[in-house]
Amino acid sequence: MSKRIKRLATIVMAGAVGGTMLWTVPNAAQVAKETPVSLRDTFPVGSNGLCEAQIIEPEAGADLFDRRYSIICRDAAAPIGTMWVVRGSYADAPESRFGLPGATCRKAEDAAPTEGLAGASELVCDAAESPLRSRLIVGEIGNRTYAATGFNAYASALRLGLASLATDRVAKGKVDIPLTQATDALAFARQQAEAISADQALSEAYRRSNQGEFAEAAEFFAASAEVLSGKGAVDARLNEALLQSNLGNYAEAERLFGLTRAEASTDPVLARLQRNYETIHALNQGRAAVALDRINQPLANEFGDPAMLRRLMIGPAMANRLEAENQSAGGTYSVSLTPLERAQLLDGQADYLRATALRLVGRAGEATAYLRAADLAMAEVRGGRVESILWLRAQVLGELAEIAEIEGRPAEAETFHKDGIALLESRYPESPALQSARAQLAGFYARAGRRGEALDLYRGIVADAEGRPLPALRSLMTPYFTLLLGGEPNVAGDASAAADIFAASQLLQRPGLAQTQAVLARELSVGSDEAAQLFRKTINLGRAIERLRSGIAEIQTMAEMTPETAQLLSERQARLEQLQAEQAAVLEALAQYPRYRAVTGSSIDLAQLQDILEPGEVYVKLVTLEERSFVIYATKGDALAYQAAISPEALEEEVDRLRETIAIAEGGRVLTFPFDIERSRALYLSLFEPVAEQLPQMEHIVFEPDGAMLRLPINLLVTDDESVTRYKERLAEQGDDYDFTGTAWLGRTAEISTSVAATAFRDVRAAAPSDGRRSYLGLGENTPIGESTAGGARTRAALAGGEKCAWSPNIWANPIAADELYTAAERFGQGAAVVTRDEFTDSKIRTREDLTDYRILHFATHGLVTAPQPECPPRPALLTSFGDEEDSDGLLSFAEIFGLRIDADLVILSACDTAGGATIGATREAGVTSGGDFALDGLVRAFVGAGGRTVLASHWPVPDDYDATKRLISGLFTTDGAETAEALRTSQIDLMDSAETSHPFYWSAFAVVGDGTIPVRR
Repeated sequence: MSKRIKRLATIVMAGAVGGTMLWTVPNAAQVAKETPVSLRDTFPVGSNGLCEAQIIEPEAGADLFDRRYSIICRDAAAPIGTMWVVRGSYADAPESRFGLPGATCRKAEDAAPTEGLAGASELVCDAAESPLRSRLIVGEIGNRTYAATGFNAYASALRLGLASLATDRVAKGKVDIPLTQATDALAFARQQAEAISADQALSEAYRRSNQGEFAEAAEFFAASAEVLSGKGAVDARLNEALLQSNLGNYAEAERLFGLTRAEASTDPVLARLQRNYETIHALNQGRAAVALDRINQPLANEFGDPAMLRRLMIGPAMANRLEAENQSAGGTYSVSLTPLERAQLLDGQADYLRATALRLVGRAGEATAYLRAADLAMAEVRGGRVESILWLRAQVLGELAEIAEIEGRPAEAETFHKDGIALLESRYPESPALQSARAQLAGFYARAGRRGEALDLYRGIVADAEGRPLPALRSLMTPYFTLLLGGEPNVAGDASAAADIFAASQLLQRPGLAQTQAVLARELSVGSDEAAQLFRKTINLGRAIERLRSGIAEIQTMAEMTPETAQLLSERQARLEQLQAEQAAVLEALAQYPRYRAVTGSSIDLAQLQDILEPGEVYVKLVTLEERSFVIYATKGDALAYQAAISPEALEEEVDRLRETIAIAEGGRVLTFPFDIERSRALYLSLFEPVAEQLPQMEHIVFEPDGAMLRLPINLLVTDDESVTRYKERLAEQGDDYDFTGTAWLGRTAEISTSVAATAFRDVRAAAPSDGRRSYLGLGENTPIGESTAGGARTRAALAGGEKCAWSPNIWANPIAADELYTAAERFGQGAAVVTRDEFTDSKIRTREDLTDYRILHFATHGLVTAPQPECPPRPALLTSFGDEEDSDGLLSFAEIFGLRIDADLVILSACDTAGGATIGATREAGVTSGGDFALDGLVRAFVGAGGRTVLASHWPVPDDYDATKRLISGLFTTDGAETAEALRTSQIDLMDSAETSHPFYWSAFAVVGDGTIPVRR
């Protein structure tokens, strides 16, 4: 039986099960019983995931059993309302207890019933000093008053939240609120984390992590780490590091672990955390031997003296961590857990991890003893009654199931799996952790030949997710896809299998560009100009608030607070309150437009995608899972799916090797080598053999890449063996090894567009065209600078890192000539303009008010997508001239591009490697709280965020010799009315057919990101 490496869940506060069961699995009645709202610190408001309620401290003088909650909704930077449960009767004069001071209230004409509060009254209130109208809802049950007040536009959220409190269960129903959808699940998590205190954010982070909501929990930990200090900050950062590892962001995890290593080594609890988390990090990467070595390494300071551990005090951060899963809103039980007890739990987890590593290196027989030891260690702490260890207990049950299966005890394996699921259902219903446990059981069924049970369970997981991303499933869905397709590579399944695989694939994480495209499409949807302006203003305010919050957090983490920094902090906090109030007013106005209260679907089924396609079009979606790759092929009338004959790991290797024969930047020069045509042909067959004959016959291929193929255009794949044979024969006759004329490239016969998600393609295709009155604006050819010029003194660091991360003035010394801009402008006549040299500065571009007038924006300049030094963080930017202004630095950064206001059908980035990604730091600098780790999340995403529907971007440094780039881009405008992808293909063929430019380096770099059927001029 092959070894199966699964990602491990996070957080150490957990329990384990050994050979002798010391725990009790909940019975069916316990499983069915939902945790009462009164015992939860947070709960969803409504059923559509747009709002959450979070418990906060009661006002001064409140009764011991009074409760108060904030309601936080997507896109609103500050809480939109407050709810109370208080002892006493206040329904007769609620304004005096719950209303705004000095407000005038009247009965609401659009009042609706609130479940559980018969006879509740609704008031609409106007405050003398605020333009915002508020809603006040109040009712009584016995001697308790239930009240909610907040922005009038959020009345449905107030009703549903109050109904949950009144009935003591999460009330069902859809929240109807003004919505831009600029925040996805991760951004919403960050929004919530920044709206509550650091201690609350830390507690919520642990809860979400225990539920398996790794990406959202990482946002809470990051927000907490920015504000906390000392051990609390180290604790939060360690957890953030592990979550990044669980999400597959291994480089970021390594960086964060490096920040905590020194300080963690001096504390007995944090040292154990670091050891355990780095072990899980190794397991996540499939390095079981490394994990075993790490877990067996003695601590730098063993901290084995129980007396010393007993003397340690448990701080607020630890208390919040332990409290996170205690079933009491503001409870008191686990605060008293001592560092000695916590260390024992961590050592128990270490035994569990040791057992996992042993199993994965083929020593399953040794693992059971360690699981028993973990069981005993956990059970001895408070008799095993620590609530927050339930999730790890479920993990250990899963580990026992794996061992039982390996040792040929399938009945025991199934029992262990089901017991783990029952635990999670009792504490974390509908959570990603539960779905992962169900997927593990489904995988067991698949391996046991129980096909029907496995398929039913997998389909149930997909249906229950309702389109919500579940990134952890990437490591667990291979058996499902394999079952649907029969398990053999390159054997196509029918349309039904394709539909199932397509639905499941949409639960996997995609580039942030997809969400940005959805927001743009929402902005461009049919409606009044006033509504569109309000929408854009809301987006801009939200980003400004996020940038300001980052600035405030930076000051708050300073070791010393000088009077000057204290004044700056005060000013920023006042500005934040002002922006939040302004955003609330704009959202209130936006609520008057029904289309901005509706939610665009976050998923699409295969039939809906096929309806979007035109005859002659095909949508090809690549899905790379943990061990295997799959392809979905859909035309308007047919669909199929198959397992590709290449693993994701092998695909990474092949793409790297192929790119090395195209272009390598070395010593400030771009080196090109003879293209590996045989590897290109082999890769085409590995990916597309079942449809190898059909693909070149399609008019338009919409390709949704995944994994390594996000970094490689498919137009350079070779579609026949004859091309390889001819090239080798030419070489045997001493021909030019850079001559690839006559090759049957995929891009020779088909137009190709790049999509990042099916929903994104749907949104881009439906977007309204530009309203620009002018046709074309070309920008480029910066003015060179020298070391002694004012511009040279203002070269900016990549993001941080000081002087070593500043760009050398030499990068401004070799501007790209504006010839291609002028050539393109001539094709458009009076509707075109070209901006170069001293007019082409970052400051002037940022302040131009006519960018929305142009339907095509064309940048011909250097792109900076790496970093000045390997140790510096990359900061995507376009190079410009320097202006006279002090804030001009000769770079148009990701954040500055995102902040532009454009209205373009097409953005052309004739610069180096503009299809690359962006760091998390660069996206946060722009006030964007999600995405950034994928290719296409850099400059492409920035221009889409600014208002570009389709972007033409490059996958490597574009060539200057043979006028290749000028010929390629200028050819786009040769034929009036030509579709963008077809115009690009025509230009590429011209270069393919010339021996000196037939190498893919010259013609293949550019990709049409969006909908290539949009005409260049429309």
